[in-house]
Amino acid sequence: MTDHPRSGIVGAGFIGEVHARAVRAAGGVVAAVAGSTPRSSAAAASRLLAERSASTAEELVDADDVDVVHICTPNHTHAPLAEQVIAAGKAVVCEKPLATTVGDARRLVDGAAAAGVVAAVPFVYRFYPTVREARARISRGDAGRLWLLHGTYLQDWLASSEQTNWRVEPALGGASRAFGDIGVHWCDLMEFTTGHRIARLTARMFNAFAQRRGSSGVAAVSTEDGASVLFETDRGAAGSVLVSQASPGRKNRLWFSFDGPDAAYVFDQELPDVLWIGGRTSNQLVPRGPDTLTAEARPYARLPAGHPQGYQDCFNAFVSDVYATIRGEKAEGLPVFTDGLRAAVLTAAVVESATKQSWVEVPT
Repeated sequence: MTDHPRSGIVGAGFIGEVHARAVRAAGGVVAAVAGSTPRSSAAAASRLLAERSASTAEELVDADDVDVVHICTPNHTHAPLAEQVIAAGKAVVCEKPLATTVGDARRLVDGAAAAGVVAAVPFVYRFYPTVREARARISRGDAGRLWLLHGTYLQDWLASSEQTNWRVEPALGGASRAFGDIGVHWCDLMEFTTGHRIARLTARMFNAFAQRRGSSGVAAVSTEDGASVLFETDRGAAGSVLVSQASPGRKNRLWFSFDGPDAAYVFDQELPDVLWIGGRTSNQLVPRGPDTLTAEARPYARLPAGHPQGYQDCFNAFVSDVYATIRGEKAEGLPVFTDGLRAAVLTAAVVESATKQSWVEVPT
């Protein structure tokens, strides 16, 4: 690979643009873009400032001028595209869900390991400096034994029955929508920050609307608008998470509180520059800045204090760590295909529990 990694992006929607900005910010080159048609590929190449367009995803994957492939396509295409990239011996960044079934996700993990390629999944909320700060303080025992892990992830982009897209269809998005799309982000963040793993859970799924109107007319909704999950961890903590894609006014409110007897740590993705620390006698606000963070969190504070650092900055840091890993450097906490498999396992457990209306064990 060259000193400036050459990335190819498959998929030219919102998330493809986010990846393209992150590639450039991390010192890479957007070498090629492939959309759903040659025409959309050409338009995307212009919009994403790519060196060229590719007529198909397959052409991009096999191209000699592409070192890293970013998969930013609908969910049901992730597994076959990732398999092609692995077979080509190239590094791969695959949007979540890594796959819509546990079997496919496990096969991708095994394939990437056998090929020896870097294979990452953008669970980018790990890259907020305030999240890293909470992780560092919890790891050194400041909270005591964590006993309660709770939070929400709320959005409103499907808060009207007139709103829909391909994610609503199980054949394209998978058996779970709200949990499989955003609930896995919350669970990944919880397990990464606390070191706890969800061992058993019980889940319920709900819908705001029985039908939604799309371009082809009114259709029944068969994936959930929201889900609630109660869980227990391998370290004896209790927890809960509520997720929704139909909560008016909530644009992207990923919120958690991780509570021990000595401290509680609260993070809000819509206000990410401050970590709230609760204590028995007083509370503390820790702003994101080079003079306020621990050594573990400080490298991810890329901007001076008082200059808001957000979602795109997290993506930039994630891609930068992908490139560092490709160079053989150690990148602490990089989310990889095994984390994508973990998300698939949790999603399958949530679907099973909601179907059976019972507690289920989560496989390790």
